[in-house]
Amino acid sequence: MGRDYAMLSPPQIPETKDKIEVIEFFSYGCPHCNDFNPLVSQWAKQLPANAVFVRVPVSLGRPQWGQLVRAYYTLQATGDLTRLDSALFDAIHKEKQQLFDEASLTAWAAQHGVPAEKFKAAFNSFNVSTRAGHAEQLSRDYQVQGVPHLVIDGKYQVLGQNFTEVLANATQVLGVAAKSAK
Repeated sequence: MGRDYAMLSPPQIPETKDKIEVIEFFSYGCPHCNDFNPLVSQWAKQLPANAVFVRVPVSLGRPQWGQLVRAYYTLQATGDLTRLDSALFDAIHKEKQQLFDEASLTAWAAQHGVPAEKFKAAFNSFNVSTRAGHAEQLSRDYQVQGVPHLVIDGKYQVLGQNFTEVLANATQVLGVAAKSAK
């Protein structure tokens, strides 16, 4: 503890039962999250069988990022998240598109093969609203001050000086979490 991780106080009860939950809090609008995404995605593919990776988009009080939280859950609802996740990061950070409102997000999704009416219906659905609200509550419960932010097993906030160190520490913390679960 200290350089590798900090203890969350109070600890949270992970939503995933019978597995060690690794949560990445992020935003499509965050340039650091854009840089971290390919690294954490590769790292998550190598998690042990007793762990699960959960991504939680957050706004940190920024209205434009709040629209991106809705976009994440909308793409998840339409079944297009896996296909368009990295593309949304690229559109914002590489192509400098201003995708911070429903109209521009809908147009972008339509350009990428998601029917506009389907996207708009999901974007404004009770399900997406509920999930977006829950994500914001989780960010408060987990005391997220900035993104990207990794928390393991509801209690270990992973630290590090750079992304490589954060992921190396996360691997070590997974071992600590596995031992404490026994």
